[in-house]
Amino acid sequence: MLLLRLAGPLQSWGDSSRFTHRETRSEPTKSGIIGMLACAQGRTREDSIEDLLQLSFGVRIDQRGSVIRDLQTEKSLARKHDSRNFAKVLPLTHRYYLADAIFLAAIEAPRETLCTLDDALRHPKWPLYLGRRSCPPAYPLNLGIHDEYESIDHALAQHPWQAAEWYRRRHATERLEVVRDARYDEPGFVQNDMPLTFSQRHREYSGRSVKRYFVDNPGASGNMAASVPSASAFEEHDPMFFV
Repeated sequence: MLLLRLAGPLQSWGDSSRFTHRETRSEPTKSGIIGMLACAQGRTREDSIEDLLQLSFGVRIDQRGSVIRDLQTEKSLARKHDSRNFAKVLPLTHRYYLADAIFLAAIEAPRETLCTLDDALRHPKWPLYLGRRSCPPAYPLNLGIHDEYESIDHALAQHPWQAAEWYRRRHATERLEVVRDARYDEPGFVQNDMPLTFSQRHREYSGRSVKRYFVDNPGASGNMAASVPSASAFEEHDPMFFV
């Protein structure tokens, strides 16, 4: 089981945004995580991602973020001939983000595949981001491979709570929501976040059946301070430190 801690000042996980409204879900999408893994491996948008579609994926909402809206517009540097007006001005867009959110993501795959992904995340080819390029992840991102967990359900029920200390003080008894790939033998809700191709010429997505449920907070009782990941628990090399 490969575990990721998805945290940062801003995140944005859209699955149905179009044109001038770019919305975000309340938790990471499978398309966003597959895109991040492909980015770490150095794949281009035209490369196949068929092998990554076989990954089993689940996420636990450890710290619910606040939805914020940003208004953006774009314009060219050049101006029209004999005019002070810009040559090209795009419409105003409404872009939504999650602020101060933290998630625990679990990826299940054969051991060899997990090792390949783990190495790519520790030495990414391209800078990684949480849904959009303007949303870099906080350190640590990669929590490594955990053989002690038998399934995604097991990992997301037992792994320490990743929320910030101030959030844990306020929500000490809160149950945590889990969203994972639904199995063939269980009902689920359909989300349009299964990427078939990231090609700029023809992006294509399909539906994914997901199951939502709640688990008891593994940090609700006992020493909650032990749930906070410490940088000393990871190797000194930080692949996201580009300064």
